[in-house]
Amino acid sequence: FIGALLGGLGAIIFEGASIGDMVNALHYGYEAATESEFVNELLSRGGMDSMMWTISLIICAMLFGGAMEKTGMLGALANQILKLAKSTGSLVIAVIFTCIGINVISGDQYLSIVIPGRMFREEFLKRGLDPVNLSRCLEDSGTLTSPFIPWNTCGATMINFLGLDPWTYIPYSFLNWINPLISILWGFTGFSMKKLTPEKIEELKERGVWLDEDVEVPVQ
Repeated sequence: FIGALLGGLGAIIFEGASIGDMVNALHYGYEAATESEFVNELLSRGGMDSMMWTISLIICAMLFGGAMEKTGMLGALANQILKLAKSTGSLVIAVIFTCIGINVISGDQYLSIVIPGRMFREEFLKRGLDPVNLSRCLEDSGTLTSPFIPWNTCGATMINFLGLDPWTYIPYSFLNWINPLISILWGFTGFSMKKLTPEKIEELKERGVWLDEDVEVPVQ
């Protein structure tokens, strides 16, 4: 944001651009006008308008997750899964496979993060686990496995960029398939699984993201 603001001010001061030109560039992006068509195509990009599809997708994912949460569907689904997740390790496995499943079903990375995040947030808190653990699990599974699925938005993007079938690059995507395994290992060993502290609980209460029900939570 600061870079865009300084760039706009620089254009006004040094290049004689108007405020309207700056606002248009921020919204629609920069359009280069050089003699090289390749350079024009390379530089003509950016702006809020170019990100509206992604932003609208995030908003839809949040609305969908919120509706499922308020109608009780998320809770019912989570309860069935949590019956099998007795330990921290099995809870991590539940999160990871839920993210992968939603990645496969919905075909979008954002839904695979938002929906499981809402599903398992309270369970992590009830077990005295800091929300950063859930965040890591969501990233290690929802984000990192999305390029493996051809009909997922990330997978389709990789296919277009690389011109390769996902099975061609999956064996070399070490970060993407090793990280979920490491998360599961840490879940069972307890290594790097940050616990809730009284200070963290107070912070969550102040932010209004604490548990609705009054339950005893183990703290460190």
